[in-house]
Amino acid sequence: MHTTHPHPPSKTALRWVVVLTAIGSLMAALDTLVVANALSTIRLDFGASVEQLEWTVNSYNLSFAVLLITAAALGDRFGRRRLYAAGLGLFALASAGSALAPDIGWLIAGRAVQGAGAALILPLGLTLLSAAFPPEKRGAAIGLFSAVTGLAVASGPLVGGAVVEGISWEWIFWVNVPIGLLAIPLVLTRITESRGPDSALDLPGLGLVSAAAFGLVWGLVRGNQAGWGSTEIVVALTAGVLLGAAFVAWELRAREPMLPMGLFRSRAFSAGNAAIFLTLGSLFTLVFFYAQFLQVAQGEGPLGAGLRLIPWTATFITIAPIAGTLADRIGERPLMVSGLALQAAATGWLAVIAEPGMSYGALLGPFVLGGVGVSMAIPAAQNSVVGAVPPEDIGKAAGVNSMMRELGGVFGIAVAVAVFAGAGGYATPQAFVDGFRPAIAMAAGLALLGSVVALGLPSRRTAAVVADSAALEPEVAA
Repeated sequence: MHTTHPHPPSKTALRWVVVLTAIGSLMAALDTLVVANALSTIRLDFGASVEQLEWTVNSYNLSFAVLLITAAALGDRFGRRRLYAAGLGLFALASAGSALAPDIGWLIAGRAVQGAGAALILPLGLTLLSAAFPPEKRGAAIGLFSAVTGLAVASGPLVGGAVVEGISWEWIFWVNVPIGLLAIPLVLTRITESRGPDSALDLPGLGLVSAAAFGLVWGLVRGNQAGWGSTEIVVALTAGVLLGAAFVAWELRAREPMLPMGLFRSRAFSAGNAAIFLTLGSLFTLVFFYAQFLQVAQGEGPLGAGLRLIPWTATFITIAPIAGTLADRIGERPLMVSGLALQAAATGWLAVIAEPGMSYGALLGPFVLGGVGVSMAIPAAQNSVVGAVPPEDIGKAAGVNSMMRELGGVFGIAVAVAVFAGAGGYATPQAFVDGFRPAIAMAAGLALLGSVVALGLPSRRTAAVVADSAALEPEVAA
C-alpha cells in the first residue's frame, strides 16, 4: 500500500523534504557542472582524447540511465527513503574513488559508479518531494527544489574553476563526500518512509527495460569511436529498440506492471517526457562545450571560465521558483513552449556570432536569454509528468522522467561530439570554433523541436489534476 500521513505534514517537515531531496539533486548537478569545467585540465593531465572526455561524462550517464527505472521500482518495493539514503552513500563513496583515480580509465569507472548512486538519488528524491505535497502546491515545491539545485548549477562552474585552478581537479569529487555522508542521517530521521503499491517486483520488466536502456545508451556513446554504421553500433541500437518493444509488450500483459502503459495516454505525461528529452539533449550539449569554448577559444583559465558562466547559470536560482509557481496557476504548456523557444533562439544566436577571442560582452545576451529559457522549461516539464498520474504512480512517473532526462543528455552529447569532431578540433582556437558552431547549432535545433513538442501539452490542466487526484483516479488526457 502507498504510505500516507495520518495528519498533514507540518511546514517544518515539508521544508526538510525540500532541502534534503534537493541536496541529492544539488550533488548530481554540481558534479556535472564542475566536471564540465575541469574537462580541459583532465584532458591535459591524463592526455585524454575527446572520445575519452565524452566517456568521462557519459559513463556516468550510461549507468544512470540503465538503472533509473529499476531504482524507482526498488524504492516503491523496499522504501524510497531507505534507498535514497543508500544512493547518497554510494554517490559519496564513488566520488572518493574518482578523486583517487590514477588514470582516465579509472576515472571513467568511478564516474560509472557515481551514476549508479545518482540513479537512486534523483527519481526517489523527486518521488519523496512530490508525494509530500498536495497537487495544487506541487509546482511551487518543485520550483523551490529546482532553485536549490540551481545553487549548484550557478556555483558549479565557479566552484569547479576555483578548485581546479587553486587546488587540483581531484577536489571537485572530494566535495561530494562530506555533503553525502552528513545528509544520510538527516534523511533517515527527517523524512517519512513511503512505498509504492506493488507487492512484488516485476523482474522480467526490470531486466527488459535495463537491457533496452543499455543497448541504446551504449550505441549512442560508442557511435563516434566505433562508427555509426559499424556492426557494434547497429546491433546495439537495434537490440535497444527491440528490447524496448519487448518491454512494452510485457508491461501490457503483466499482472503487476512496473510501468503501466496507460500512463502514456495522458498528453501531459507523454508530451512532458518527450520535451524533457529534447530539453536535456540541448542543455547537456551546452554544459559540455561552453566551459571548453571559454578556455580553448577565449583563452580563459578554469576560474575565469567559471566566473563568465555565472550569468548563464544564475538564472536557475531566480527563474525556476517563479516558473514552478506559475505552472500551478497557468499550466505548463506556455512555460515550456516559450522557454524552449528562448533557449533555441539564444543558442542559435551564439552559433552565429562565435569567434576566437571575441568580446565577453557579446556573449552575455545569449547566455542570459538561454538560461532564462531552460530555467522556465525544466520545472514545468517535471511538474507536467508527476502531476499527470495518481499518487500511487508518482514513483514510476519520476523514474520515467529521470530516464528521459538522461537519455536526452547522452543523445545530445553523442550527436554534438560527432558534429564537433567532423567540423573542428582542439588544434587551434579557430579549429575549436569551427566545430563549436555547428555543435551548438544542433543544440538549438533540439530546443526548437522541444518547443514544438510542448505544444502537445494540455492547457490549464492544473484544476483537472487537483480534482482527479482528490478522487485518487488517473488523469484522463485532455
